Amino acid sequence: MSELQSLQNDLLLILKNSLKNCDLVVTEEQQLQLIRYVLMMHKWNKAYNLTSVRDPQQMVLKHIVDSIVVAPFLDKTQYIDVGTGPGLPGIPLAIMCPDKQFILLDSLGKRVRFMKQVAYELKIDNIQPMQSRVENFIPSVKIDGVLSRAFASLKDMLHWCQHLVDSHGVFLALKGQLPTEELQHLPLEFTLQETVKLDVPGLEGERHIVKIIKKSVG
Repeated sequence: MSELQSLQNDLLLILKNSLKNCDLVVTEEQQLQLIRYVLMMHKWNKAYNLTSVRDPQQMVLKHIVDSIVVAPFLDKTQYIDVGTGPGLPGIPLAIMCPDKQFILLDSLGKRVRFMKQVAYELKIDNIQPMQSRVENFIPSVKIDGVLSRAFASLKDMLHWCQHLVDSHGVFLALKGQLPTEELQHLPLEFTLQETVKLDVPGLEGERHIVKIIKKSVG
């Protein structure tokens, strides 16, 4: 068995063990795709510095499991992942939700090149990596939801991303601890829809989804 095959098997085992402790349904094919994505991230990270997490075993927990636990909360069709970096959480969510479309937005060309290579090698056809600063990006399709993971404060996220969706769109901010103080200072034109505490097997610390919508006018 090659060293790469051995590492892939080890990472698959970590993922499978983690999935035992949550309600997600992840097919064998999806599990393999997720791990191949980790292996690509690990390989490219050496030259491109895509993520500060260096250990592929930690990537499985901190990047993959931490992303896919959001999948059950995606009830719309067209999402944009802003400040996606190497494709987090967009690529794991695209693997989990092949019926949904994801625009993956990042300002750095090396990250966009990496995501395009992932789409090509892993045959993920429901992602569209795009290079742009979020405030300059004009989507060519109607966006249902804006995803952000460790992107900015809620106030900044809403300020920079408000043009991406209309009053029917939702903002999903993936946070650690519940950002109570940030929620108290939401811009007036937005309202908190709900907060959801996530259970992420194998990870210390809290995880939350914060759902925000624009207030209806009139």
